[in-house]
Amino acid sequence: MKPDAIQVRNLSFSYDKTAILQDITFTLKQGDFLGIIGPNGGGKTTLLKLLLGILAPDKGEILVLGEAPHDAKHRIGYVPQHTDFNLRFPVSAIDIVLMGRLRRSSIGRPYSRKDRSNAEKALDRVGMAEYRHTHIGELSGGQRQRVFIARALAAMPEIFFLDEPTAGIDPHFETDLFSFLKELNKEATIVVVTHDIGVISSNVKSVACVNRTMIFHEQGKITPEMIDMAYQCPVDLVAHGLPHRVFADHEEK
Repeated sequence: MKPDAIQVRNLSFSYDKTAILQDITFTLKQGDFLGIIGPNGGGKTTLLKLLLGILAPDKGEILVLGEAPHDAKHRIGYVPQHTDFNLRFPVSAIDIVLMGRLRRSSIGRPYSRKDRSNAEKALDRVGMAEYRHTHIGELSGGQRQRVFIARALAAMPEIFFLDEPTAGIDPHFETDLFSFLKELNKEATIVVVTHDIGVISSNVKSVACVNRTMIFHEQGKITPEMIDMAYQCPVDLVAHGLPHRVFADHEEK
C-alpha cells in the first residue's frame, strides 16, 4: 500500500514567538492536486517550507511520502516564488535545468548522459527546447519560469511543490501552466500556492485555505468560510461574476 503523499498532524510554527501556523492537520493522497489559497502573510509559504524540511515545526508531525521531509527531499520538486537568480550569470537554459540533476549526480563529477537526456526532456515538456542554449538573462519572465519548472522536473519528482508560480506572469502563461500541471498530475502529486481562485476551482482536486489555521476540502470545493478566511470580505462580492465554485458544506480540520 502506498504511503500518503503528505501527512500533517497538529502542526504549529512560530517566528520569534509570533504564531504563524497553529494546529494544522490534513492528509493528502498520492496523485492528488492540491491548491492552497490564503491572504499574504497567512502562512502559505511557511507551510511549504515546513513540508520541504527547510523549517522545523515547533510541534506536530510531518511525513512526506511516508518519510520525514528531509529524508524525502530527493523525491520532491520545488519551484519557489522568488528564485533570487543573478540574470547576468553566464549560464544557459540547459545549464539551469541540469542543476536539477545534482541530487542524482555525484557533486564535482560531470553530468551523465542520463542527466543530460532528462534535462533535455524536461525543457521539451515545458516548451523551451529551442531555447536550450539561450542565456537565462535573455529570456522573458514567463520563459524563465518555464526553465525553473523544468529544473524541478529534471529530478523526476514524485511530488511537486510550486509557490505562486504565475506571480508577475501574463495570463496566457498562467493558462498554459495549469494545463501542463494537470497533465503532470497523471504521474506526480501537485501542491500549488496561488491567489487565483478561478484557476484553482477549475484545475485542482483538493483545496486548502491557510491563514494561521487551515480549512481543507478533499473535493476541491471553495467554501464561503475559505473566502472569508482568505479575503475578509463578503462571499457574494467575491464570488459574483468569477468562474469558481462556492459551496456551503465544508469540513474544518
